[in-house]
Amino acid sequence: MRRGGGIIGAGAVIALAACAPVDAPAAGSTAAMPATLFVAGKRGNTLSKVDLASGEEVLRVPSCTNPHELATSPDGRHVALACYGGTTVDVFRTRDLVKVASHDLGENARPHGIVWHSDGSLYVTAEGQQAVHVLMSLEDSPEHVTLVYSTGKQGSHMLAVSPDGSVVWTTDLGSRTVTRIPLNSDAGPSVSVAVGEEPEGIALSPDGQTLWVSARGSNQAFALDPVTMQVRQTVSTGRFPLRIAVRPQGDVAITSDLQDGSLSVIDTGTAKVIRTIAVSTPEEAQTRFQVTILWSDDGSKIFVAETASDTVAEVDYASGTVLRRLKVGEGGDGMAILP
Repeated sequence: MRRGGGIIGAGAVIALAACAPVDAPAAGSTAAMPATLFVAGKRGNTLSKVDLASGEEVLRVPSCTNPHELATSPDGRHVALACYGGTTVDVFRTRDLVKVASHDLGENARPHGIVWHSDGSLYVTAEGQQAVHVLMSLEDSPEHVTLVYSTGKQGSHMLAVSPDGSVVWTTDLGSRTVTRIPLNSDAGPSVSVAVGEEPEGIALSPDGQTLWVSARGSNQAFALDPVTMQVRQTVSTGRFPLRIAVRPQGDVAITSDLQDGSLSVIDTGTAKVIRTIAVSTPEEAQTRFQVTILWSDDGSKIFVAETASDTVAEVDYASGTVLRRLKVGEGGDGMAILP
């Protein structure tokens, strides 16, 4: 288990006795579940569960104020929701969306970006605190602790985590920077660099060798060295690229171009846009207002949250065709998937 440096604040290591959910599903029940999509409804303050076999929203429950990003646990049993309008990260069972835990990150936290790492830890940006929280499992205890790391930047919004959990990168909207935060003394330096105008989207390549960032204010994507933070390539994208996501195969990255209603497909080897996928027309863009994008596990489909129309577009990557639109709660934004 890691023991990170750079912790801030009095009482930054806090035991969270209720952190480990106790009512686990029956053995094999998660494996038997069909492919499932979870969507945070930020205007309706809800959490939705969509059966991808039928395309039906099978469950919707009240969540918290203005929920944004969410993540599923490595074992598929739980989904964690960042409550951007408050201070908590709430955890729900995936099978029935019963809330089993709530982790308070403290005053003015405004949790937003969230990653549930393969090591079992939750990584969350606390935008109001200019910090990243790491909710860690203890090897010798059923409890959890929270470690808090300062970014020192305004609007630390989205984040990416290294495969070994030793480094976190954040996009800092207010400061117009991307910040590298080492979580232990062996992980190299802490660095913040200016990257375009209003960098927001962020994704690490599957091999961990390239950090991809989209800057919505300058209509650009950037490939960075994840250690030195030097910009290797700059790519012109569609208008207002709010998010960026790398295909599981690592061959392409896509940006969610809100003002065009489209996706820019970037070849990660050449750092060039090789095609554009029209999810809606530019005229429809404001009535759809696409935000979050998510790849299916096999890289064959892209899910695009359309916040204004309360839908998620399911797009076939090979053909660029919108296969269907899934109805979700009001203001669907953050998404997570179970295969």
